[in-house]
Amino acid sequence: MKTFKEALYGAICIIGLSGCATFKSLNAEVPLYERVFVYSGTRLDWAAIENDNATIRKFRTEPPSYPLVDLPFSFAMDAVFFPLAISAEIFH
Repeated sequence: MKTFKEALYGAICIIGLSGCATFKSLNAEVPLYERVFVYSGTRLDWAAIENDNATIRKFRTEPPSYPLVDLPFSFAMDAVFFPLAISAEIFH
């Protein structure tokens, strides 16, 4: 039973990180002065859920295939990177 739970948790993490919007938005080919750093993955997922094409074009990358599944994982990663994102926004 324990191995089933571990496999399930591992599968959830792999699915969540397979199209992580946080990494996609930070690795996009966008000039530094045009990038959005603070909660960029969460913003990209939310724009994909709302079908907001103007915001998606601003990121210049494709959102994940399943943005609703990726949203909590991107929010967690954005929260981890928040101190770095604030310093990048201030000093870029």
